[in-house]
Amino acid sequence: MQAEQRPLRADARRNRERLLEVARQAFAAEGLSVPLDEIARRAGVGPGTLYRHFPTKEALFEAVVHARLRHLVDQARALRDSEDPGAALFLMLDRIVADAAAKADLVDALAGAGVEVRTAVAASAADLRGEIGHLLAAAQKAGTLRDDIDIADLMTVLSGVLLALRHPATRVTDPRRTLAILRDGLRAPVSPPRGAGSAD
Repeated sequence: MQAEQRPLRADARRNRERLLEVARQAFAAEGLSVPLDEIARRAGVGPGTLYRHFPTKEALFEAVVHARLRHLVDQARALRDSEDPGAALFLMLDRIVADAAAKADLVDALAGAGVEVRTAVAASAADLRGEIGHLLAAAQKAGTLRDDIDIADLMTVLSGVLLALRHPATRVTDPRRTLAILRDGLRAPVSPPRGAGSAD
């Protein structure tokens, strides 16, 4: 039988919370490129203290990003019964891009930018993908979105947008303009009125 995990001492708990707060800021600004020793230095603790709490970078990344992804999942789930599923999907895409534009770790997690994540983060990212897929299907059923794409297509395009917004050459790009282009590409084409012919 596995022994119960003992609660952390007050000083150890403070160190863990400090490490998580510094890691949130570092990962949000720099993604997974920031070294663990640098996070320890910014937190004012020794590397050994960091490794006792988080033995790998993936473990620290998981602790930081898991809650952020769950928040997005909850937001998407709350939009499931929207009367306008197309608007609900666009609102969710807006939220993801706005959040990811300011937080590089979300780009790494959602776009899979060479990140080996553990179960919790991978499962949360899969849950978010599932909720977006539900919104996509509802919008297609309502006739507001083109019906020739699936969730794999949408996530591929979304990942491309997220990665492009992180690229040094495109960091000045306004995410709202990029999203407007994406929305235009997702909308169902408007059929011409019956009987309308081309002018000679």
